[in-house]
Formats: sequence, structure tokens, C-alpha cells
Amino acid sequence: MAEEGFKRKLTAIFSADVAGYSRLMAEDEATTVKTIASYREIISSLIKQHRGRVVDSPGDNVLAEFSSVVDAVQCAVAVQNEIQTRNADLQANRRMEFRIGINLGDVIDEEDRIYGDGVNIAARLEALADPGGICVSKTAFDQIETKLPLGYEYLGEQSVKNIPKPVGAYRVLMKPEAAGKVIGEKRFLGRYSRRTATAAIIILAIVAGGLVSWNIYLQQSKKVEPASVEKMAFPLPDKPSIAVLPFDNLSGNPEDESIADGISDSIITALSKTPKMFVIDRNSTFTYKGKPVKVKQVSEEMGVRYVLQGSMQKSDEQLRIHAQLIDAISGNHLWAEKYDRNIKDIFALQDDITKKIITAMQVQLSEGEHANLVAGGTENLEAYLKVLQAEKHWQRGNIEGDAMTQKLAKEAIALDPNYAAAYILLSKTQFRQVAFRTTKTPKETLGLSLENAKKAVSLDPSSADALSHVGWVYTLMKQFDKGVETAERGLALDSNNSRAYTNLGLVLLIVGRCEDAIELLDKAIRISPIPSANILMTACQAYSNCGRYEEAISLGKKAIQLEPDSMFSHACLASSYALSGRLDEAKAEGAEVLRINPKFTLTAYKKRGLYKDPADMDRYIEALRMAGIPE
Repeated sequence: MAEEGFKRKLTAIFSADVAGYSRLMAEDEATTVKTIASYREIISSLIKQHRGRVVDSPGDNVLAEFSSVVDAVQCAVAVQNEIQTRNADLQANRRMEFRIGINLGDVIDEEDRIYGDGVNIAARLEALADPGGICVSKTAFDQIETKLPLGYEYLGEQSVKNIPKPVGAYRVLMKPEAAGKVIGEKRFLGRYSRRTATAAIIILAIVAGGLVSWNIYLQQSKKVEPASVEKMAFPLPDKPSIAVLPFDNLSGNPEDESIADGISDSIITALSKTPKMFVIDRNSTFTYKGKPVKVKQVSEEMGVRYVLQGSMQKSDEQLRIHAQLIDAISGNHLWAEKYDRNIKDIFALQDDITKKIITAMQVQLSEGEHANLVAGGTENLEAYLKVLQAEKHWQRGNIEGDAMTQKLAKEAIALDPNYAAAYILLSKTQFRQVAFRTTKTPKETLGLSLENAKKAVSLDPSSADALSHVGWVYTLMKQFDKGVETAERGLALDSNNSRAYTNLGLVLLIVGRCEDAIELLDKAIRISPIPSANILMTACQAYSNCGRYEEAISLGKKAIQLEPDSMFSHACLASSYALSGRLDEAKAEGAEVLRINPKFTLTAYKKRGLYKDPADMDRYIEALRMAGIPE
């Protein structure tokens, strides 16, 4: 029977609401109303830009429609990215996060309003989305699966209120590394496609290859001498612990070294993202690079149970990778595999190794947690290698190293404008331009540093490096409370990240909490038992500020052994010597500071006013004066 007066149409429905809206209103009604008004304006503008129409916006909800599902999902991604960027400027308890549901369905169109099950399903999907996330129906997913650079996680058939049949739902994975992936989908007998059959054959081949590799390495297991728990330099953590050794470059070409290093580094980065594991920092494991080392030695020196070894051989565009995971306590090989891949598949290969390690170590992760472990950060191999090279130059801690880092970071961004790691490095060089006084516009340069750090966060919200660095830049800009809060959030993203511990320790040091800083820096050193010069230099300053000069001097010396041209390490050592009364040694270190940066003066340094408490700044300036730094 016809429905008099009703016009029906098929449309893409976009439904968004605020997670925790009632709490926000209860805590601060006026601010919440102001924020949602601002955010609703942003969302409405983005909907219009993506050829959509706002249908209604009652309370904390925004309902819109699009003629294209592609436009609707692209708009949703743009909304979440923009809101996330703006939330970074707000205190944690005042951030407003939206959940978005998208459905393709039949609706009743009446006087510019839309009604019906199509709208209701979008609203129910919105409730399934994570704060800051997007959830789409099966009907919407079928329209966009291969059309957008996104990934998806199948949530199954969901029973939703007032809808008689279950609704297939997918979580949208917005990270660039997830593009093209569909996690969790089940395929059933009788409905096999050619693609499914091919995938099954590949899986069987991988399993067979894995069994062959397992047997080979099982025969070698007797060669691994077990480590002694009693002889370990640190107590074993109460969760699975691992050290990933640098992969050996068997190609015979030094230019391939960065590829081998990058494989190890990416696996470490991915594994460290789960708090269910304890992962040794690359700065420590890479000290074994090029050295004949036993698993027993690594385990005892790093204080871990598991050790990953590997090698890489490159011939033209082909890679051959061997990897093996060893339980150092028992001496047994838990998993081993050989991969023959094209170099273009290096990122997928790294992800596969990471997942195999987690499985072998019996770490239980959800599908969403697995998706968060994607290691690459870019699909552009050239950009990836430039960032690896840039990291090495950054570690030099001097003007020349920073100039090369900035050049390589900019080149990486030109190759991939969505590569978060490149923006982090660019931001770091810009804040050090201010520290080294190599910029004529320090305020503007610091602003650029903050802009690029925030860009990195928007591209990779799971990056502890990016968010903790934003906290550090806020501190440099004397926004101390925001600096502490942001650096704390950065560390919360990755409890295995020594740089996040170091950044927060440095921020706390600046605001006068040197004892708290020492506690964090000691944790950074546990994650990186052979610490970087940056960790040692920061710890030197923390111990010195707390009046523990001998410990500070010891740390400063170790930092300089690693990076002889680091101005900051020499300055910390000079001030520590001066404050402990060892003036001759203080002046020798002061001369080293001026050797590295002849333009360094007390007046210029004091203008920065870095410490929150002027008394801390005055003490440091006086120490450098005693060390011979000119006015």
C-alpha cells in the first residue's frame, strides 16, 4: 500500500554525539556549552565541505546526510582529526570527544527532515564507536571497502535496540598504516571467493614454511646457553620482557645498513606500544650492533627473558629475512621463520614478525590492540630510510647534526606529508635552533616547533614520542601546567618509551620537581640499561639540581663519552663541577661548551628564562659563570 505524503530515498546517514557529555555539563556547564558550540560549527563546516547537509543538531548530537558514503566517511575522518587537534589544547578533563556512526539506508524524507530505521541504525552504530572513533554499517562498508585509504575492524553482527535484525558493524581504523586492512572478518564454506581461496593457500604455505624453520632452529637449540636469573643486572619484570637485537646486514653493502636497522627499530616501536610487555629501548640493544654476542649475555645485561635475533640480505629489490625468538632462561627457540619478500613489502613483513613474537610469548591482545601495533608509520620506503638516517644525526646533539636532521626530515615530509615521525624530528630540530641560538626569530621558530609537533600527534595519536614532545615544547613556551599535563599523557600512551620518560622528567625538572624527575629518569634507564646521551644528560641535570653533584658528574661524563660534541652535556658537567667546588674541571668543561658553540653567553641563556623558579635559573647561571662562560 502506498504511503501518502511520504517521500523515500536511499542516503548515507551521519550521526555524531559527545562521549561523556553529561559529565562535562555537570562539571562545568558554561564551558561545555561554549566548547560544543564551537565544535558544532567546525563539524557543520566540514559536512558542507564534503557535500553533505546538516539535518538536525539537538543537544550534543549532529545528524547529517550525504548522497555518497565515501563523502560521509571522509567527512567523519576529517571531523575526528580536527577535533583531536583542538582537544590537544584543552585540559584532559575538558576534552570533548565525538563518536560517529554512519549507515547507508532507506529513509523517509519529509520537509528537510529524515526518519526511519536508516537513521536509527546510524544512531546505534554511533553508540558502538569509541570516543574519537567511527563505526559504519555493513551496507556502508560495502561501498567504501576499497575506495578509501583506511582500515576496518569487523565487530560482528550487532543486535541494536528497536531494529529486528542484527546489523553488521565495522570500526574504522584511521592510521595510515592500517590502510587496506580488514581485521576480524570471517569467511564461510560455500561462499569462498577466488581471493579467499588464494589467501587460504598462502596461509597453508606460511604454516608449512614456519614448521620447516621451526625444525631447523629446534635442532640448533642446544647451542644456546641458558641465562642465569641470579646474574641479571636488573630483576626480571613481572610481565613478558624482550630485547630485540639489531638485525645483521648480510648483503655486503653498507648502504643497506639502514634497512636492517629499520626492521629492528620498527619491531621495537610496535612491541613497546602494549603495556602488557616490557621492551628494551633501541638505544641499548643497538650497542650490540656488529659485535659477536651471546643470548645469555644480552639477557643478563638487559634483565629480560626473551631475545629476538635476525638477519637481512638484500639482492636488487628482494629481501631475505631470518628471525628467531629465544627464551634465554631455558635456552629454547620459541619461534623461527624465513621470509623472502620484495622490498616494497617491508612494512607488512615487520608487522607479521611483530605479531608472531607476541603470539610466541603468549601475550593476549584484542583485535583492536593488534591493530595499534602496526609498526611502519609510512608506506614510502624512501621517506622511511631518510627518517632512520635523520635519527642518527639527531643523536649527535650539535648544530651540524641538527642541520642534517632537519634537511632529511623535510625531504621525508615531501615524500610523505602524512609521516608523523618526520614531523617529530623537524619539531625537535626547531626547538634546538632556539636552544643553540641559530635562529634570528626564536619566538616564531618555537611556534613552528609546536605546530609540527601537533601535526605529528594529529597524524599518529598513539605516538608517545609526538605527544610527550608537545609537552616539552609547551614547557619551553612557559606554559608549565600544560607542559606537565601533556607530557604525562604522552607517557601514558607507552610505558616502554624511554624518550617519553625522559621528556616528562625534563619537564618536571624545569618546574622544580627534581626528585620526581630523578624517579622517572631512573625508569628510563631501566628501559634503556645502556642509556642514550640524552637520557644521561637529562639525569645529570636532575641530580645536579637536587644537590647530588657526584652522581650528576658521573652521569655527565658518561653522556660525553657517547656524544663528545653535545653542548648540553658539557654545560651540565661544567655546572655540576662548579657547584661541587671543582673549579678547574668546571672551567675545562666550560671551554668545551664554547668550542662547540662560540656564541653561547650567560645573557642569552638567561633571556630564555627556562626554569619556572628564578632561583633555579640564578643558581645555574652562577655555576656557568664560575665555569668561564662569558656574560
